[in-house]
Amino acid sequence: MSQHFGFNPTLDFAIERTIDASPRLVWEALTNPAHLKEWYMPREWGRVARAELELRPGGIIRIDIVVGGGQEVPNVGCVLEVVPWQRLVWTSMLFPGYRPAVFDDIPITAIMKLEAAGTGTRYVFTALHRSEADLTANKESGFYQGTEIAIDQFVAHALALK
Repeated sequence: MSQHFGFNPTLDFAIERTIDASPRLVWEALTNPAHLKEWYMPREWGRVARAELELRPGGIIRIDIVVGGGQEVPNVGCVLEVVPWQRLVWTSMLFPGYRPAVFDDIPITAIMKLEAAGTGTRYVFTALHRSEADLTANKESGFYQGTEIAIDQFVAHALALK
């Protein structure tokens, strides 16, 4: 995948944080399934039941969550790009092995970019959507708010690993 993509504010959103931890440590918190389980789901909304991440193009990303009264919601996608300590890209529009996905949710492609910033890391999460309607629906569903909460939890978790 190209390092360059056209961010379009009518289709995409991005959330940025500076983390006082090395890119290596932030990468560990981002990609280790045991760590993903700790921060991925906003705690007040639910929990992660299982996490699996195969760090190779075509690999699986699975983060099944438990919400509300115990309903388990599967989330399976396909890893598109892995550049250790710099970038992880995955999509919910494909299953592992690049198989076309069947979904009842609004699909996204997620780009997680890390850059050294002084002694810390600049982290940018970007969610790409198919259409303005998908972006609007995702924002209205709480996906954007939940992502902000999860990223705050991610930052706290990465700092706790220091």
